[in-house]
Amino acid sequence: MGSLRPGDPSEVGGYRLLARLGEGGMGEVFLARTASGRPLALKTVHRDLSADAGFAERFDREIRTSDRVRGAWMVSVVDFSPPGAVLQWLATEYVAAPSLADWVHRHGPLPLPALLCLAGELTAALVTVQAAGVVHRDIKPANVLLGRDRPFLIDFGIARVVRDARYTQTGAVIGTPGYLAPEQATGAVASAPADVFSLAAVLVHAATGRGPFLAAGEELTLPALLYRIVHEEPRLDGVPGDLAPLLRDCLAKDPAARPTAAELLQRLTADGPGPGAGPGEWGTAVPPALEADVARREAELARLLTPPVVAVPPVPAAPPAVPSPSTPATPSTPATPPTASGGGRFSGRSRLLAAGCAVAVAAVLAFFPLRLLMDGDRDHGGGGKPTSTLTPTPVASASVSGPAVLPAAWVGTWTGTGPGTPDADGVTRARAGAFSVTVTFNAGAVGEIVGRQVSDVKELVTGRNLGCTEALELRQIRQASAVFAAVTSHPTDGSATFECPRGNLYVLTMTQSDRLTLEAEGAQSAGAPEALTRRG
Repeated sequence: MGSLRPGDPSEVGGYRLLARLGEGGMGEVFLARTASGRPLALKTVHRDLSADAGFAERFDREIRTSDRVRGAWMVSVVDFSPPGAVLQWLATEYVAAPSLADWVHRHGPLPLPALLCLAGELTAALVTVQAAGVVHRDIKPANVLLGRDRPFLIDFGIARVVRDARYTQTGAVIGTPGYLAPEQATGAVASAPADVFSLAAVLVHAATGRGPFLAAGEELTLPALLYRIVHEEPRLDGVPGDLAPLLRDCLAKDPAARPTAAELLQRLTADGPGPGAGPGEWGTAVPPALEADVARREAELARLLTPPVVAVPPVPAAPPAVPSPSTPATPSTPATPPTASGGGRFSGRSRLLAAGCAVAVAAVLAFFPLRLLMDGDRDHGGGGKPTSTLTPTPVASASVSGPAVLPAAWVGTWTGTGPGTPDADGVTRARAGAFSVTVTFNAGAVGEIVGRQVSDVKELVTGRNLGCTEALELRQIRQASAVFAAVTSHPTDGSATFECPRGNLYVLTMTQSDRLTLEAEGAQSAGAPEALTRRG
């Protein structure tokens, strides 16, 4: 982490920049903070690249791919630049931890317990990636963060959906030399087995301090290194004996001869090279020096996130006001729920059915606005935040100590399943099966984004997912109810071409400690669940 340089912007997309995290051929990465104090890793794109239409499409693909893959070992997308922005940027969660490349460079290979845990954790991460139908294509030590609780696999910048061959170019080498598969080195199409090969190469680096096609301290030209990858056997001296056979299988030249990620995970956990080879044990195997390094980074992060205290001279207190005897004091007026009429605004008992239909060639698919993407802070000022047509003035419950916050009882994950619309006519409304929804709420105050909501709705005729992704901002707290506004919305399926409705308002009431009811007031899709229950 380095200081900002003269000429660096003070903020991007409404997010204040605090420090530099790195830079490369694509752009620069900064540490940023949201208005509520959440840290972000904010990647900016060089302006000459932003001006290139082809790159703009690739950058949009990176965002969609990053959003497509969700799991404990990935960082989530929080915000991004709007289409056509002069400066393109992407903000993700920030993990205060060193990369595997940085750690091995400074401290040498990982000790055996940490190495075995790393193997299990990264393999489980790859299982998640492949389950989403995505190929990362650039798994390397610099893209593995050694977090306190688990390692993270980051930077899906050149990843692609498995079935999407539009971006494959004959003869183009995509990936990082030394960690890419032979098929990548020759410019062939790289599918899931290429990630298994790269993962094994990363584990060789973690075990020995070098890649599998280099000797200790050796440097090769790019053509010579690519030749070894394609034609020579990997060098596994220094890899622990029980782990070496697994990695050798993963480094097979023939993609079909490599185990899948799921098979590798099974071998690591069932008859693997020792205890701790499966996921879930990372916290107990982290070397003390790494734990101290992470603690130092977290302390530095806390210092950067804490705004400076500005001394304000005291102001003499004014004498208390005394009401006139002929004019009795008026009690404060209690807050009232937001209401409006006409013009697309919602009123007391209305229910907005956000459903469309598939008609003609350029049809718009049914809209199901109950899928939330970001669990955190897409604060005001974010460049990617669309303008809402449903924006009543936030009204919070009375508070003398600070802004109204979402009660702790709401924090957590909630799920529900609705019947969908199987009996719809398929013209005015799409025929869809079960409508499943998952909502995750985080702590936050009125005016902040406090969670994410995920829905999956399958059209019965085509099998397409018609769900939408929305980020919810807390608008109001009143007794057991809360009002949320969807400030972003896009299709769950990254390849979908329909547009999701924006600005929906949702009113939820906690009727029991483990049950939330979606009220008729506000927006609700036909066939959506009427209640959510706490999960776990």
